[in-house]
Amino acid sequence: MRIFQVILMTLAWLAALSPAQAQGAFGGGPAHIAAQLVAESAAPRPGEGTTIAFAMIPESGWHGYWENPGDAGLGMTVDWTLPRGVSVGPLRYPVPETLLISGLMNHVYEGPYGVLATLKVAPGIAPGTRLPVRAKAQWLACTDKVCVPESGELTLELVAGDGTVSAADRMRFDGWRTHLPRPLGSQASYAVKDGKLRLSVPFPASAQASDIHLFPLAEGLARYAAPQTVTRDGDTLRIETDAGEGGKGGTVQAVLRTGDHVGFLLTAKPGAVAGVSGGGQWSAIFAALGGALLGGLLLNIMPCVFPILGLKAMKLAKAGGDERTVRREALAYTLGVIVTCLALGGALLALRAAGGAVGWAFQLQDPRIILALLLLVTGIAFNLAGLFDLSAYGGGEGLAGKGGVAGSFWTGALVAFVATPCAGPFMAAAMGAALLLPLAAALAVFAGLGLGLALPFLLLAYVPALRKRLPKPGGWMGRFQKILAIPMFLTALGLAWLLGQQRGVSGMTIGLAAALLLALLLWWLGGRQRLGKGGGWIAAIAGLALMAGAAYALPTRAPAAVEKGDSTVHFDVAKLAELRTANKPVFLYFTADWCLTCKANEAAAIDRAETRAAFDKGGVTVMVGDWTNADPAITRFLEGQGRSGVPLYLFYAPGKEAVTLPQLLTPATLAGLVR
Repeated sequence: MRIFQVILMTLAWLAALSPAQAQGAFGGGPAHIAAQLVAESAAPRPGEGTTIAFAMIPESGWHGYWENPGDAGLGMTVDWTLPRGVSVGPLRYPVPETLLISGLMNHVYEGPYGVLATLKVAPGIAPGTRLPVRAKAQWLACTDKVCVPESGELTLELVAGDGTVSAADRMRFDGWRTHLPRPLGSQASYAVKDGKLRLSVPFPASAQASDIHLFPLAEGLARYAAPQTVTRDGDTLRIETDAGEGGKGGTVQAVLRTGDHVGFLLTAKPGAVAGVSGGGQWSAIFAALGGALLGGLLLNIMPCVFPILGLKAMKLAKAGGDERTVRREALAYTLGVIVTCLALGGALLALRAAGGAVGWAFQLQDPRIILALLLLVTGIAFNLAGLFDLSAYGGGEGLAGKGGVAGSFWTGALVAFVATPCAGPFMAAAMGAALLLPLAAALAVFAGLGLGLALPFLLLAYVPALRKRLPKPGGWMGRFQKILAIPMFLTALGLAWLLGQQRGVSGMTIGLAAALLLALLLWWLGGRQRLGKGGGWIAAIAGLALMAGAAYALPTRAPAAVEKGDSTVHFDVAKLAELRTANKPVFLYFTADWCLTCKANEAAAIDRAETRAAFDKGGVTVMVGDWTNADPAITRFLEGQGRSGVPLYLFYAPGKEAVTLPQLLTPATLAGLVR
């Protein structure tokens, strides 16, 4: 029936055209979907081969079709002419889009897309042998009113060689691969009853899924244009829609879209499908909220947070029994933390809704933000050391009144901005789940993170018994404030190192030079303050100008990646698949230079002699994904694992699925993987 629908659509359109226009519709002009046959390597290695692709570029307003085109349309067909010793596997289509026209559901591609296939070269082919590949392809190009059959004689001139792939071709094909559906691994079940199809899919509660849609590969499983109801209950995802007609039953396959051109290939067998429960999402919300609270609480021990928390505790000690002042300060500090967490979370959700491949801590992937934080932390450190006076961070002055409240608010905002990037214990799953929840619930999780971060100071303010245990005010407070400057200077040093990791030695030099100039500026300000003179506004304007000038001078590109060692390989989806196909054990971990938990695990467990010895003995390949700079491929992989941040540690035993390891590692834990 589909071909008759296409013919009727085309005839109806042709009836409204002039003869000249009708003649141009079928080959009289350029194709509405330009097609090109390309190879990832022009010199495929004998015994291996390469990946080839049909690069399809529709004109504006036109679209092509998925292998199961839906209610109308036709998929692409290809007739191959191949040299001896060369074979081509089945076409692999990217995850499609839905397009509903006049009640007909179409599975389409409205923008550029690539249809991939694996080309294999026999081991006996001699290097230097010409391998001409010919493909006669036919496809359908459509608008919302007309469909035009198109075809092309496409060729590839390959030569057997060493399999070299250029960086540009690797990037292009990697982009296409990220849009292919990934095997789900777990088997789904389905049932057809009373004209309804109910499908139960094992899918982790922490895994990201948005804009979910089921694309059956075979006809008869579901009515394509019918609405699909999707619910989540714990680690199960359920889909209900109208059943199709003429289904053959038995094992079926479908693609489950879980994001923008992202999805999974699932296999389903007939079986029991439990009823839908609405409690699963509430459980996920409460679990995510609890994880965010605990994660935020643990962030208080970070070196860039603890000094400011210590200052706040000193302010409480100096405030004595003034409950009203103390609580007002605590609420302002808490408000600053929560507002900043909500702003970061809202920006993250907005960027993802706009199609950006970003995750938690996205702000620290911008070297300009790192530079700004470096100068800000440097200023706070010199203030704590007594070089100049700033009431917002001082030892207690300005606590009462409007200035104290404003200082507490902005102190809380700074704490949240600096402390939240690293997804430590409890936080990773919470942040991953937040990206799956409805907007209100997701923002509640981000607010919970802020509440956990502000909780110690809030408890000190509202529980007098705790506050009474604080030491009495005295001369020790000045000395303690100077001691607190040490971890802040260490934080500034860490930010300078991070800037070097992102923009090389020149970037680090610019950051350190800006910090030195800022220190001279603050030394000048401190001298004027000791003489009773002003100059704060001059210093503030000069500091902002210094920050802007340094940001402008930063290099625009990251330094070239340096291999960590012969036993470590950089993350690559294709390489991971190759190792797993060869039944090689793989330890895969994702890190970032701005993640303290990551660096602690690497120093304490991963980069240890006993761990390397155990991995070498067991033949384990160590693969690392560095997320210091934004990397869409890593972001998509993390999303597929239900994570929105680092660290993430996975172990692939030969022939088995990945095992997610704890976020706090020991050498014994890693050595035990081999045993």
